[in-house]
Amino acid sequence: MTTTRIEHDSLGDVHVPAEALYGAQTQRAVENFPISGLKPRRAFVWSMAVIKRAAAEVNRDLGLLDAERAGAIVRAAQEVIDDKWRDQFPVDPFQAGAGTSHNMNTNEVIANRATQLMGGKLGEYRVHPNDHVNMSQSTNDTIPTAIRLGCLWRLDELLAVLKNLSDALNEKATEFDDIIKSGRTHLQDAVPVRLGQEFGAYAKAVERDAQRIRYAAEGLSRLGIGGTAVGSGLNAHPQYHAQMVRKLSELTGFRLRESDNLFETMQSMSDAAAFSASIRTLALTLIRIANDFRLLSSGPSTGLDEIQLPAVQPGSSIMPGKVNPVMAEMLNMAMFHVVGCDASVALAAQAGQLELNVMMPVIAYELFEEMQITIEAVRAFTDKAVRGLSANREKAEGWLEKNAIIVTALNPLIGYAQGAALVKEALKRDTTVRAVAVEQAQAGRLKHRDEDRPVSVDEIESVLSNLRHLTGN
Repeated sequence: MTTTRIEHDSLGDVHVPAEALYGAQTQRAVENFPISGLKPRRAFVWSMAVIKRAAAEVNRDLGLLDAERAGAIVRAAQEVIDDKWRDQFPVDPFQAGAGTSHNMNTNEVIANRATQLMGGKLGEYRVHPNDHVNMSQSTNDTIPTAIRLGCLWRLDELLAVLKNLSDALNEKATEFDDIIKSGRTHLQDAVPVRLGQEFGAYAKAVERDAQRIRYAAEGLSRLGIGGTAVGSGLNAHPQYHAQMVRKLSELTGFRLRESDNLFETMQSMSDAAAFSASIRTLALTLIRIANDFRLLSSGPSTGLDEIQLPAVQPGSSIMPGKVNPVMAEMLNMAMFHVVGCDASVALAAQAGQLELNVMMPVIAYELFEEMQITIEAVRAFTDKAVRGLSANREKAEGWLEKNAIIVTALNPLIGYAQGAALVKEALKRDTTVRAVAVEQAQAGRLKHRDEDRPVSVDEIESVLSNLRHLTGN
């Protein structure tokens, strides 16, 4: 059996695992919330520890915390920042409102470890979780600050994988620029495009989504730390807010700024919701691109087969030789999950009342989940699908040859009505528009749209012989 030690909180005695760095309030949360089996994301643990280190240094500099305790807190917090005690953060993301359990988990781990560093025993609390580690703070201002910092912590990583994806798509756009294929609208034949143009559009869409994410992240740099319980800064030094923003900027390397209204920054989770929404927009783009990849690679014998994705694993347990677009399928499912995370963030963001949004734990979990899933899914899709895909020039150009809608190019010459008749005839006879147009021009049955004269075969061939000019720049 696991041995325990007895700790005390305002409700009474609690049996805590003997070697645990956490204490009574964390243990109560573990017992109260055995909900999902999930644990806080690394970003949430890191960001809270950074706040605790910064607070210790600021409170020391303001003369509120003695140097010995401050030094021990700084050392203990840095160990958490360095990911030394990950197993000491067991609280389920679905926990008490506001995130008190996560805040106290952090306070207790740092307090116990700081106590050890000062020569004390676990549970002795020479450094107290509330009085020292949580000095000048409240759950209500540390948790929203941690959400902001945790998102910013992985922002560059997210933007980097998006840059890699857009670069890979742009490389394919250049590689495929000379392949002219049938465009499709409404999933029906349309005028020609170049395969490179399709891929260039995918790249640009990802670039624009990255710009939206970068812009939305600017709102996260505004911190409400120092507002304490309701935004008034009760129990915090008048200089604490400004000094915390400067200290956190120094420790993280982020360009952080003070809030111009601590009450608003505590009440509102709109910055988090806007950042989540920017990732959702990216997810919608990636779903669309993955769907196109699946369509363009469909077949190979009975589908479009215009691109060929790398074969990374067998596709069927019963059909030998079958290969599926698994990386595109993975991206679809991952992005469906991200959209669901954003829906949770949106619902939680509107669920705040008066001075506080108590739904912050789920906002934190879902935001960090979105970033984790997006980063790894995009990385895998780029490396195992985009970079290794190839074009099937023969199939793409073959479909274009059969596409009766290229008659659109003849509109300035023969007009819409005669063009529609050519399409109808070509489809009826299962032949090409070019063949029908040449045949009717030879028979003198095609008339110029604006002139009272027949159209010549040379005029027809001049328009249809080089289809690249139909695809624009």
